[in-house]
Amino acid sequence: MTDNIAGSSASDTSLPADAYVGDPEVRAEWDNRYADRQQLWSGRPNGALVAEVAGLPRGRVLDVGCGEGADAVWLARGGWEVTALEVSGVALERAAGHARDAGVTVHWVHAGLAEAALPPASFDLVSAQYPALLRTPDAAAERALLAAVAPGGVLLLVHHAGMDTRHEHDADFDPADYVWPSMVAALLDDDWRVEVDEQRPRVAPDGGAGAHHTDDVVLRARRLR
Repeated sequence: MTDNIAGSSASDTSLPADAYVGDPEVRAEWDNRYADRQQLWSGRPNGALVAEVAGLPRGRVLDVGCGEGADAVWLARGGWEVTALEVSGVALERAAGHARDAGVTVHWVHAGLAEAALPPASFDLVSAQYPALLRTPDAAAERALLAAVAPGGVLLLVHHAGMDTRHEHDADFDPADYVWPSMVAALLDDDWRVEVDEQRPRVAPDGGAGAHHTDDVVLRARRLR
């Protein structure tokens, strides 16, 4: 399934030397964020992912914005065939190390979502946990999320509640620059069934960036055909 994915490697033991596909400025920004700290995230899987995946049959999963690999490793340990995508090479190196330590195989993709040329309709689960997907006039990121889901598969998109309404001057953050679950939901047609679309208290791992957020927005949709 992943042999022809741009920027991917065959196993968790190595990464492409410099096979990044995407915006170099985005890569540099996230590399700098990760390089500033030895560990940016908690190292444990996201609570919403754990809850929503509990009843799903194991299959092929795409972890969008895998960061340091906690979700990818957890999914692989649970029997999923995992492809993990990330713009930061610094994060991917850490993620690959965690996969080696855990003794699991993950297919790594060093790319932006819209540029990754993922095989269409190939994943039984597409998981995007708090993704920082940049918005474009053609909704490239939103459409890439939907296109990756196989018929019968599930898209799971989780984000921090209220982020899309923060003021632009908050930490130089403009919510208009990013993709939010409501934008993805707006693209769903009769080929999809929305199973969950709600705000709920966040089950947050201790520590790590973002731990102060208290509520999640969870969108779970199944592709019917």
